[in-house]
Amino acid sequence: MFTAIAKGLSITFKHMLPGHSTTVQYPTVKLKPSDRFRGLHRLVPTQDREKCVACYLCPTVCPAKCITVEAAENAKGEKYPRVYSIDLLRCIFCGYCVEACPVEALEMTAEYELANYRRADFEFTKERLLR
Repeated sequence: MFTAIAKGLSITFKHMLPGHSTTVQYPTVKLKPSDRFRGLHRLVPTQDREKCVACYLCPTVCPAKCITVEAAENAKGEKYPRVYSIDLLRCIFCGYCVEACPVEALEMTAEYELANYRRADFEFTKERLLR
């Protein structure tokens, strides 16, 4: 019994030595998320506009109903989203909107620093999603 306690204490003291810390000093050291991480949304731009064709599949499959799309047509007759917004306070970051998009116009980035002080800062409009 004493050997088991001594072994446990040796492991504990080993982690207390410098260089064996498991804590990350967050503001100065940032961890790289995995490739499968689902962070902030982003609309993929093309040469002259966004890639989205306003097919309404992303708001249809969204379980949280946080995506708003209003379609319009340009002079060439192509559909585009006149209004595209995502309410991140309602979003559950499931990624269904990205999977449902037939033209791969929406993607989820690795950005995870989403804290804000105002409620309005969590409403991501089309212009903000294109940045």
